[in-house]
Amino acid sequence: MKEKVIEAYDKLAGDYERHVDSQSGHNAYYERPAMLKVLPADMEQMTVLDAGCAAGWYTEQFIIRGARVTAVDLSPAMVEACKRRVGNEAAVFACDITEDLPFEDEAFDLIVSSLTLHYIEDWTPTFREFQRVLKPGGSLIFSVHHPFMDVKHFDRPDYFARELLTEVWNKQESGPVEVTFYRRPIQEIINVTSSRFRIEQIVEPQPSLAHRDNPEAAEWVAKWFDRLMTNPHFLIVKANKS
Repeated sequence: MKEKVIEAYDKLAGDYERHVDSQSGHNAYYERPAMLKVLPADMEQMTVLDAGCAAGWYTEQFIIRGARVTAVDLSPAMVEACKRRVGNEAAVFACDITEDLPFEDEAFDLIVSSLTLHYIEDWTPTFREFQRVLKPGGSLIFSVHHPFMDVKHFDRPDYFARELLTEVWNKQESGPVEVTFYRRPIQEIINVTSSRFRIEQIVEPQPSLAHRDNPEAAEWVAKWFDRLMTNPHFLIVKANKS
């Protein structure tokens, strides 16, 4: 599975670097606005781990908000794209968040993981490490596929199963890329998170009304806005370390 993720996202790195920010509505107009509402507006002097940084959009946002950022990703090509975006403003390197993390205990005030954890089968080791490297009172904020979306979109017969799913993304630069990820029921998401953290907030995003009349988003709005207002695609969880 790990090799499949690296292969897919190395191929997708060019699209993430040059096109996703403005052309992927699910990122630009849906997930990101919802995540930004949950994140602290002022991150001055906060230490932040961007766990699954991709091409560095969130890394850059954290820097703009004043944070001292460490950004990691499994894909070497994504790491290089992130480095090109933020230069020396953050520490950026390849890292597998399913293994022991190369950080001291209580190193971070905040861990953010955007649309990454559904590529991991067993969250327990990852959350154990997240708990270890978070400071007391620190926060973990993550977004993943919504279980409702995965079951409905892929027409799965057993909601309660944790299972591997595959679909093909056809992007501008990469062409068709096979992407593989895990789906799991919401009780597993909640229970694994609450075993290590105190859950503060759960968000099932709806599209921002601010983008409904955005001419740059017109094609995406026509196809997706009404659907996402009534069918959640992603799930956001904010949790704290006691």
